[in-house]
Parts: sequence; C-alpha cells; structure tokens
Amino acid sequence: CTCATTGLKKSDWAGCDLGRRLMYTASEKLAIIRLVEDSDLSIRRTLDEIKVSRSSFYRWYQAYERDGLEGLENASRASRQDWNKIPDSVREQVVDIALNQPELTPRELAWRV
Repeated sequence: CTCATTGLKKSDWAGCDLGRRLMYTASEKLAIIRLVEDSDLSIRRTLDEIKVSRSSFYRWYQAYERDGLEGLENASRASRQDWNKIPDSVREQVVDIALNQPELTPRELAWRV
C-alpha cells in the first residue's frame, strides 16, 4: 500500500506503523508531525490517510511547539490511576456512619458525609 501523501510505502513512513494504535513514541509523533507539515495535502486528508486522529495530532503539535521533543514524551499513567480514590479519612467516616445508621440508603449516606 502506498501513501498518496508521500509516495512512500506504509512500511517506510518514517519507520512508524501508522495504523491505529494506543500509544506512539515521541519519535513517532515527531515523524507524524513532520509528515503532515511536509505534505502537499491538507492536514485533514493527510491524517485520514495515515489513520491518526486530528485531536491527537493537534494535541501533539501544541505540546511540541510548547516543549519541543520533550513535550511529545508519553506521560506516566501512574499519576492518573487514583483520580477517583476516596481518601482514607473520608472512607473511615463513611464506614462509621454506615455501621451506626444501617437504615440509610447509599444516597442518604453520601449526603451525611
């Protein structure tokens, strides 16, 4: 399969497999940015051709303009794992109220906390 954007075969696109993927490396993101910048086609058409979403591309592009190659590095997901974790103090309070007032529904319990 040859890309209409660059004339390159899929396997030659800057060393990237540009099919749908969950995550790209910083160098792959930069290669995609360069490919789009150098393309004679519109940004939308180029991204459609290489199957990269516009929202991802523009997020990468802004990060690259702001922070350079470092801005394209994948952020650690560890910090996002506990976004909805209930703090221990609140959990203890919920358990105490629930044990002392078992007739409360979960909604009523939430209002008491």
